[in-house]
Amino acid sequence: MEPFAYENQSYLSIKNWMKQYPGLTAGITTKNGGSSTGPFESFNMGFHVGDEKEAVCHNRNKLAELIQFPVKHWVGAEQTHGTLIRKVTSVDRGFGSDSYEDSFRGTDGFYTNKEGILLTLCYADCVPLFFISPEHRMIGAAHAGWKGTVNEIAGKMIEKWGEEGITPNQIFVTIGPSICKKCYIVNDYVINFVENTLVDVEEKPYNLINEGQYTLDLPKLNKIILLKAGVPAENIQMTKLCSSCDQFEFFSHRRDQGKTGRMLSYIGWKETSE
Repeated sequence: MEPFAYENQSYLSIKNWMKQYPGLTAGITTKNGGSSTGPFESFNMGFHVGDEKEAVCHNRNKLAELIQFPVKHWVGAEQTHGTLIRKVTSVDRGFGSDSYEDSFRGTDGFYTNKEGILLTLCYADCVPLFFISPEHRMIGAAHAGWKGTVNEIAGKMIEKWGEEGITPNQIFVTIGPSICKKCYIVNDYVINFVENTLVDVEEKPYNLINEGQYTLDLPKLNKIILLKAGVPAENIQMTKLCSSCDQFEFFSHRRDQGKTGRMLSYIGWKETSE
């Protein structure tokens, strides 16, 4: 079953999670319904891509209204395709929300069990990972391009949560819209890293198509890594949406040849009034 459902032209929600876990808001934006122009048309969420800052702030404020989660409660990152994951508390709110300069440096994952914090990350083909452990009220998000994926950022989130006393079978993961295997052609250099990551895994998420050229299924590779980390298969749900195929819905770094906007993934517990 497709976990993501359109709320309107500007964003999709993880419907089944939001229904199961009252107070949760989780989803990803599209490219539509904003005020950016040119290659960033129109709902660009990335400060770092060369768009007008004013337009990005306008787009972020619009999303904040749509999902009813104030921008000053968001956290954002300077994503570097690494595996640094940061635990976020209330004092961190607002960092990276309305400017790139004060975002968390070199960070590609966030987690928290506090209410009133929206964990946000930007994408244009990389894999958005959403994590939740309902009984511990823990939520998380990770940005997994090929580098983050082969360095097992997905597994590192499971490890971090293990340090919090959360076992893999208590964790649920949603794998969001990213580039699909038929759109993602890579070379031997990338596949060597993939091979090293999957030493003990029989099922390979890539196919040779020409000499030195492979299609790589990045979402599936993340799923394999999550399974390896102990997350049960039934706890993992994946979208069928592709950032590159769905050109009217999503930005794609590869399809748009590097000059494009960014979607924003978000997950947070809304504050409950006492």
